[in-house]
Amino acid sequence: MRIRMTVMAGLATLAGSLGLYPLFERAGWFWAGLGAVLAVACGGLLARRLRLPAPLNPVFGLAALLLYLNFVYAADRAWLGVVPSPESVRHLGDLAGEGWRAANRYAAPVPLLPGIAMLTATGIGLVAVMVDLLAVRLHRTAPAGLPLLAMYSVPAAVREDGVGWLAFGVGALGFLGLLMADSREKVGGWGRSVGTHHRPREVPLAGAEPRPGEEAARPDAAALAVTGRRIAVGAIAVAVVLPAAVPGLEPRGVFDLGGGSGQSTRTVTTPDPLVSLKRELTRLDDSVVLTYRTDDPEGPDYLRLYALDRFDGDRWTYSPLKSSGKDRLVAGQTLPPPPGLSIGRVHKVTTRVHVRPEVRNMTFLPVPYAPTSVSIKGDWRVHASSLMLYSLRDSASGRSYTVESVHADPTAAQLAAAGGYPADVVAHYTAVPKNVPQEVRRLAEQVTAGSATALTQAVRLQRWFTVGGGFSYDLSAPAPQKGSDLVDFLLHSKRGYCEQYAASMALMARILGIPSRVAMGYTPGSEVRPGEWVVRSRDAHAWPELYFQGTGWVRFEPTPSGAGGQGTAVTPSYSRPEISTGGGSDSSSAQAPDSSAGGDESTAAPSPGARHRDDEGPGAAAAAQGDEESGTGAAPWVAGGVLILLLLAVPMGLRMFTRRRRWAALVPAPAPPGPPASDLLSRTLSRRRARRSRKPVPGARRPADDRSAPSPADGADPARAAHTAWREMRADALDHGLEWRASDSPRAAARRLGEQLDLDGASSQALTRIARAEELARYARSRSPEPVERLRADVKTVREAFAASVGRGARWRARLLPPSTMAQVGTAVRTATDRTLDAAARLNDLPARLRRR
Repeated sequence: MRIRMTVMAGLATLAGSLGLYPLFERAGWFWAGLGAVLAVACGGLLARRLRLPAPLNPVFGLAALLLYLNFVYAADRAWLGVVPSPESVRHLGDLAGEGWRAANRYAAPVPLLPGIAMLTATGIGLVAVMVDLLAVRLHRTAPAGLPLLAMYSVPAAVREDGVGWLAFGVGALGFLGLLMADSREKVGGWGRSVGTHHRPREVPLAGAEPRPGEEAARPDAAALAVTGRRIAVGAIAVAVVLPAAVPGLEPRGVFDLGGGSGQSTRTVTTPDPLVSLKRELTRLDDSVVLTYRTDDPEGPDYLRLYALDRFDGDRWTYSPLKSSGKDRLVAGQTLPPPPGLSIGRVHKVTTRVHVRPEVRNMTFLPVPYAPTSVSIKGDWRVHASSLMLYSLRDSASGRSYTVESVHADPTAAQLAAAGGYPADVVAHYTAVPKNVPQEVRRLAEQVTAGSATALTQAVRLQRWFTVGGGFSYDLSAPAPQKGSDLVDFLLHSKRGYCEQYAASMALMARILGIPSRVAMGYTPGSEVRPGEWVVRSRDAHAWPELYFQGTGWVRFEPTPSGAGGQGTAVTPSYSRPEISTGGGSDSSSAQAPDSSAGGDESTAAPSPGARHRDDEGPGAAAAAQGDEESGTGAAPWVAGGVLILLLLAVPMGLRMFTRRRRWAALVPAPAPPGPPASDLLSRTLSRRRARRSRKPVPGARRPADDRSAPSPADGADPARAAHTAWREMRADALDHGLEWRASDSPRAAARRLGEQLDLDGASSQALTRIARAEELARYARSRSPEPVERLRADVKTVREAFAASVGRGARWRARLLPPSTMAQVGTAVRTATDRTLDAAARLNDLPARLRRR
């Protein structure tokens, strides 16, 4: 059955599966994988117990894996809750399909949906089947590393940062443990090892019983084992450190090689922004992403992360960013001017942003458009044409930075009077793939029919999405994956969230010849104090930006806002003029709306101070403020620090516990209750009268039983007290790094310690008394050594002398990581391991013994 190898194969698979952690938001996937590994191990054990051929070993493993998946994910549809039925198998297939679609929809780290969890458990279980077959059944342990390595290839292919060194090291140690267990079994197959007797490390005390197994023969392979461990640790260290130090294998290398000159060029890649947008919008906790303060008198604008300028017929993406040393941000540096902005009213805005530490992998900075300068620590860069701010190796998590920006506030008349577009802008930002359906092209022309200016076309598109088109805001709608999904949104379902609205309006604007792109970031959020705003995960947003000569890129808002849409979306003022819906002249389209006239309530912009979520209620601002001030983000760090301190305190605590236990064992048990005081007094008086009645004989000795001599039995055992004091002094010497020879006698050990240390008179006398007491306890037990309290005080004096004679580092090591305690822990672990292995061996031999009986 090879129980030991089965256990090691399962542990190696679990250790290798730790490399999958970058793919998931939560750690629940590990427990699903653990159940799959246990099921496969049980199936393999059953196949080997029945002595079936090797090809049937994976069949039993797969059957056990199916039973496990059926029990966990389809128990309500299975026979008796365990046996697979056609309905339960069909449900597992549907769940796998949902998990596959969700995995393709989300960017890593993905939410742990049931389908994704089942696919993960299935994948880990399949790897466990292969490892069990190769390492346990076929005795081919080295090739079993290939399926383990396959689990590392998944995060390496999906995420740019790959797998952390700690997860890799744990997986490598698991594989090495599997190799060591296999080699141990192979060596054991030749018979019992020829052993050599070793002298014990310390001389046993007189009268003490030998420790179990101390005289057993052990193979003289210590040097070979040490060499093997050194080779294994060195190989892991090289595999972890070398790729990080070589330029090209890591973005910049450990020593910042391959990019310091500023002449190299790299292509920046990030996860799909729109996929991360869907994940942010569907988060249940609606956690705080960032807070910021602004001095914008007209209220803050959107915070932009990405500018997606390419449409391939299915998805919006941004053009590859060619990063070099020239685009690196320098303190006080002025950013490139906003493209196309030359006229109109603008004002400068200062925004101070703080990103919460819980935010992960934010390599693009959320800033108001258009930024002119940014003050932030780290290696950050700017893309000149889009003004996106990004980093190759840093994250905005937990950072605070200040952004200087210009806020353009064009009027409708200025946008309507915009001139022609530059040729390069037209070529890049009006490109439409040929596979865009003709229905979409005709629809764009129908919605904007009769419009004379680009502004009129843009406003009519925006109003069609928000008012007249019959669209509804729905976060449960699937993200568009191909062109047919976009056609379905525009012509049939008309259900979606901001991604569909922004992508559709930008595409229709391009069809009409208006340069456009899709921006993604966050809405202004909610104001919690005057000038201070909180942005949450559900404030993530996508919107279209259209280009107007003289004004540059301006924002439009086709997504419904308020309680029935994106709660904090704001319609810009220049996109709300009165538009003539009929044909003919658009002379009125460029005029600002009359404030006295009753406009469309659905397009009215809320005031800057009222941009709270409509669905959060009146206490939303106070709740957001309380959440911000609660400081819950520091709780995991505090808990982690406390855990580390507790782990560091374990050896020190064990040393103190051992010391107290040794001295406490010397306290004698309470004597049984004696006779009553009256009886004792009467007996004493009668004895005195008897003594007085006797006449002493001249020259005769007093009887021995007339006076009770002090006996050690009245208190602690003197020999035990001496041994305890000697053990404590030996442990203190080892803790302080002093030389201790097990072959020395007490007198020789005391003389050696006295030669090593510069002891004063009191310390030297205490050391001498401890050595003399141990010597008398070993070789002359009939004589009475020193009292317990004096020996305990002497041990404390000698310990203080040891501490005063060594350096500060040795003193702290003796307190925090005493070697004597670490040696005890190592011995206990080895003993527990040996007993566990012996129990497993006896369990493995149990069927044979039962058959013999």
